[in-house]
Amino acid sequence: MSSPPLPRRTLVTRAAALSTVPAIGALAGWGAPGSAAAETTRSGGVASHEIALGTQRLQRSGAGRWATGRLDTASYRMLALTWTGRPPGLRVRTRSGGRWSSWQALRVLHDGPDTGSREDAGRRGTDPLWLPEADGVEVLVVGRRPGDLRLVLIDPGSRPGDARARASIPGGRSGAAQEDSDEPARKKPRRSPRPRLLSRKDWGADGSWRDGKPVMCRTIQQVHVHHTASGNDYSRGDVPAMIRSMYRYHTQSLGWSDIGYNFLVDKFGRTWVGRAGGPGKPVRGAHTLGFNNTSVGVAVIGNFETSGVSGKAVTAVVKLAAWKLDKYGRRPSGRVRVYSTGSDKHPKGWVRLRVIDGHRDTNDTACPGQSLYKKLPAIRRRTRKRAKRYGGTG
Repeated sequence: MSSPPLPRRTLVTRAAALSTVPAIGALAGWGAPGSAAAETTRSGGVASHEIALGTQRLQRSGAGRWATGRLDTASYRMLALTWTGRPPGLRVRTRSGGRWSSWQALRVLHDGPDTGSREDAGRRGTDPLWLPEADGVEVLVVGRRPGDLRLVLIDPGSRPGDARARASIPGGRSGAAQEDSDEPARKKPRRSPRPRLLSRKDWGADGSWRDGKPVMCRTIQQVHVHHTASGNDYSRGDVPAMIRSMYRYHTQSLGWSDIGYNFLVDKFGRTWVGRAGGPGKPVRGAHTLGFNNTSVGVAVIGNFETSGVSGKAVTAVVKLAAWKLDKYGRRPSGRVRVYSTGSDKHPKGWVRLRVIDGHRDTNDTACPGQSLYKKLPAIRRRTRKRAKRYGGTG
């Protein structure tokens, strides 16, 4: 699934002179020709650097602690770590503009394909971290040290259209018989209209990263609300690059067939098409372990564990949920009996859940953050009101 690698370059050039850091000579071969441990690939204007943190690069710095020391790196905007097996305790600090950040704990990414599905590659990872342009990193492992830990650094580049991206898919008329067809609109409203959307082309999706054709759900029973946990300090022009980075991470580092989310919403109230297959179709995503088969996954870009979510983002979620659920006659404020294929919270079998729920309702995670989770009752009420307004299921 990875793009053909360019000639390998030295991704990490030196370590700071700290007593717990490997000596400079031990790092000199990182990324050298013939080394399979460090690799740079570039495709679709996105550069991805993957560095294996084995025993040479990650050395003991205390009881149950391993560290890389401060490392110079190629320029990047998004950072993550991946491994197989049980999750380790991971912390990082990064350098931007010549200054080092404080330590940040990286949380385990609980989004993903169902266990045993075609796109379940068995590799786990952290929530990706979005940063100002950075050129240094230090990694600390606390507790178990995985033998196959990999550092992922992504530079999404920039495109001329990033700063002025606008919705290229117009909002549908409420009376349209089929919003994905050229059939004329009916005079009497029948269901909630499609909101304005920004397409995969608008954020710069490279179709060559996808693996296989989109898989369709037999129906849509739920909308699962997520946050990306990637950070809140981003501009309008950053958003396409952020989504490109997530797409690269999901497909090339974790082995998924496409970006995991069906849709993404930014703090400015824009709704972006995520996974390929057609926004009006019941495309199966890789966002909610055990519950991808009959649902839509929408991720609000940001971390809302302590920070508040914008009103524009909440309104965008309401419009999207009303459109997707009304097409299948679902009641936004109700509950539904759904089948779990097995998650870390619900074993395999039938369970009753909210039609609009938060990721934490299905998996053992803090997602979508406490601030956004507290908005879900209002989102359900507003989605129900919108559906009834257009003659749909309230």
